[in-house]
This record gives sequence, C-alpha cells and structure tokens, in this order.
Amino acid sequence: MYKILAFLSSWIIALISAMGYLGIVLAMAIESACIPLPSEIIMPFSGFLASQGRFSLWWVSVAGAVGCSIGSALAYGLGAWGGRPLVIKYGRYFLFHQKDLERADRFFARHGDKATFVARLLPIIRTFISLPAGISRMDFGKFLFYSFAGSLPWCLLLAWIGLKLGERWKEVEVIFHKLDFLIGGVIVAAILWFVWAHRKRGKVSEEG
Repeated sequence: MYKILAFLSSWIIALISAMGYLGIVLAMAIESACIPLPSEIIMPFSGFLASQGRFSLWWVSVAGAVGCSIGSALAYGLGAWGGRPLVIKYGRYFLFHQKDLERADRFFARHGDKATFVARLLPIIRTFISLPAGISRMDFGKFLFYSFAGSLPWCLLLAWIGLKLGERWKEVEVIFHKLDFLIGGVIVAAILWFVWAHRKRGKVSEEG
C-alpha cells in the first residue's frame, strides 16, 4: 500500500509540476471519476506550490473544483447510461431490486442537491457519489452545480492546509488517511445492514 501511495504521489507531483493548473484539473478529474487518486495529495501539494509563489491559492482551488466537476460528469454519465441498465438486469444478484432503485430515484429527486453537496465534502464518498446520482438520473444541471459547490470548499481547505504546512504538506495525507478508515468503516457497516435488512425482508415474504 505504501509503495502504491508513493508512486501516486510521485506521479501527481510530476503532473502538476509539468502542467500547472491544467495538471490540477486533470488529476482532480481522475479523482472524481470513481478512480481513487488521492485529493489529499493533489490539493495540499498545489497549496505548497502556492506558498512558493508559483500558484494562486484561489485559482488552485477553482482548478481543483473544475476538475472535480469534469470527473463527476463522466462518472454520472457512466451511471446513467451504463450503470442503470446493469442494475436493472443484474441488481437482484446483489440483493438490489426494482423497489430499491425506485427508492433511490425518489431520494435523489428530493434530496440529491443536499446529498451531492455534502458527499463532495467527505473522503471516499466524494469519489463515488456521482455513480449513484447518475444511476438515479438526478437532474444533471443541478447535480453539476452542487458538485462544484461542494468541491470548491474541499479543494480550498486542502490547498490552504498545504500552503500553511509548506514543506510538510505530506502530513495532510497522514491526517486524512485516519479519516478514510473511519468513513470506510461506516460504509462497510451500511453494506452489512443493507444485506441483513434485505435477507430479513425476504424471510418475512416467504413466511407470509
């Protein structure tokens, strides 16, 4: 795991050093397209470069949010035009039925704006929220707006921390890595609850 993170860190540093703001956009687009490229490396390093006078903190943050929006749009499209048919056809093999899809559709129709905004502020979840939003075909314009709105403060925070830490910008990754474990645990717990609830519901249906 350490070797993978070291490789990703080196690649991100080389990309941003060579391409500037465009490199930030590209890296954050990858991070938001359901590919776990750590924003906890991308934005703090960009903030560090801002502390050196190479970048502007504000434009670093905007570039990060724009990249997030591009990657999110790609993941949304994958969910809407590829993921939804797969869920309809094969979802039952993963205990995901038509009623669950309809429930998800109603959730994103009513609360998609808040869910997207909040999710873009959370590690791990921020990388994958676009896929279920696309599968439920949340209003695309609204999705894109709230995705950018939620990504901007996240990118600004990480870049600002990197700017303040200076040469010690890599410490950000260590801090947020602990938060990743916490959120990962919550996700695992949610999946286990989903499986338990569906099996219990299935048993009740059989007995009835």
